[in-house]
Amino acid sequence: MTQHISADRFDAVLFDLDGVITDTAAVHARAWKTMFDAYLRHHAEVTGTAFEPFTIERDYKTYVDGKPRYDGVRSFLQSRGIDLPEGTPADPADAETVCGLGNRKNELVNQLIDDEGVVVYDGSVRLLHQLRDAGVRLAVVSSSKNCVTVLENADLLDMFDARVDGVVAAERGLPGKPAPDTFLSAARDLGTVPERAVVVEDAISGVQAGRAGAFGLVIGVDRDGDPEALRSNGADMVVADLGELVS
Repeated sequence: MTQHISADRFDAVLFDLDGVITDTAAVHARAWKTMFDAYLRHHAEVTGTAFEPFTIERDYKTYVDGKPRYDGVRSFLQSRGIDLPEGTPADPADAETVCGLGNRKNELVNQLIDDEGVVVYDGSVRLLHQLRDAGVRLAVVSSSKNCVTVLENADLLDMFDARVDGVVAAERGLPGKPAPDTFLSAARDLGTVPERAVVVEDAISGVQAGRAGAFGLVIGVDRDGDPEALRSNGADMVVADLGELVS
């Protein structure tokens, strides 16, 4: 048991996936940039305006990271003053709608995962095993609808007692992060209450969700060298790698 996550204080730990357990946040960011840059270039040509590319440092972190896919599309487009029809989840990937752009991004990220596989953070896996051996219940809480595919690829699906991902959230009608609902739902699935659960997140929207849900401990994972961004948005503590929590 780690010195920060003790069984007398906490029953469960709720982990985000991308950027916390697996290095798929970088894969998602690349897919978002590829999709948005292609659309923005087309939009600039049609409207006669200057092409301003999507940036991972500013746009991905601010408008997309940690959010459900269509929410991320909508949020970024609003930041550029672009209004597109919502469409439906059944839209083809070439449809000029919010859902169409989101579906195109999904195709791209699945292609990258198939081509390159999934990189797992060793420190995160060691922490998962230590917590599980100590009898702490574990959940994965992710906005991604590719969660099962990623965990299967990483051979980690059986590590978790509960999963609330993009698919489950849609089935339950849960709003995505920064709303706390997906984390609260996972805590209920594990038979515990927020004050007895830990949230582990690398995204600003994720630590905001943990704070909004009044969880007992919100741990930020800073992969980008900006710990203050996580602290100022709700993280009680910030680590560069979860291996720091392994005793």
